[in-house]
Amino acid sequence: MNLNDSEYSKFALVREMMETPGIIRSFDPSVSSRFVEKVKSHKGLFLTGEGSSRLFPAKRTITATLKKEFILPVITEGCTQARDYNLNDYTVFTASNSGQTKEVIRLVKVLKDKGHDAIFGLTANKNTKLEEFANDTHVLSCGKEDAVAATKSVIEQGLFYDSLMRNLRGEKMDGLEELAGKSEEVLTAGIGKDIIDIIKNAGVVYFAGRDNGVAAELALKTNEITRKKSDFLEGTYALHGIEEVMNKDEVLIWVDPFDVDQDKFNECILQNAGVRIIAISSHQTMFPTIIIPESAQYSEYLQLEAGWNVLVETGIALGIDLDHPARARKVGNEYVPE
Repeated sequence: MNLNDSEYSKFALVREMMETPGIIRSFDPSVSSRFVEKVKSHKGLFLTGEGSSRLFPAKRTITATLKKEFILPVITEGCTQARDYNLNDYTVFTASNSGQTKEVIRLVKVLKDKGHDAIFGLTANKNTKLEEFANDTHVLSCGKEDAVAATKSVIEQGLFYDSLMRNLRGEKMDGLEELAGKSEEVLTAGIGKDIIDIIKNAGVVYFAGRDNGVAAELALKTNEITRKKSDFLEGTYALHGIEEVMNKDEVLIWVDPFDVDQDKFNECILQNAGVRIIAISSHQTMFPTIIIPESAQYSEYLQLEAGWNVLVETGIALGIDLDHPARARKVGNEYVPE
């Protein structure tokens, strides 16, 4: 992506993506501090929302937490299914960029009717229904997004949850300046025309990788940005049946490939099914690879941004209006007071 080129800069989506390094650079890890004692007073942490407000922020938080010494369970589920759960012992964070998402507001009301008193909101807008109903709400600094596809807000939501977990552990959240610099590098990196052509001409774009929110979020962004069908094949799902129905005009983008499974992906997906494989990784793989910088603490943010870059380049190559999909809405399912 190149903001100095009007082919890119005319889109709010690209401009908002390119705001991300500044948001990372200015992020204040202390913004989550006021929620720490309430989280500590419960037995678990439940992170919910719909679409982009849940996929990356919640799942990235869960996987990051599982890599460290256990302090409390962190789980996620969509808001409507969560109505079936007993969340009495959980601190609940509900994320909605608009603050108007119907499923989110509905869950908050259900929990409050049950007497739950630890329901917190995370939104990018002030004076919303979520802020009205939740016990307390943090408003992100990134500001309102004009493009339908959420981008900069997703990164800041991830940073907020990241800071919350670190504040719970008494850990310092450092390295943000370095992450901001690497983000700029990833977002402005050139993507080979050969890779873009493969994705541009694909009937379906599969994403494979860890269930940390990156590949799942990119599968959603593929629909919104490129208008192509997509699917997320978690872990090694691609090796356990779906190869039976894969076609040669499809592509699989593998985020941070497992070293132990590359030979088998090559055999089953590339050789047997004829599906091209493209990798996003900090090191070269046996497949065409989009190389990104290494980051011990924040690799998932860079992987997501690399995916954005690929999808924008694909969308522009297809001549798509990146800001205005025909059916997708900025507020997927908006709350309307009864």
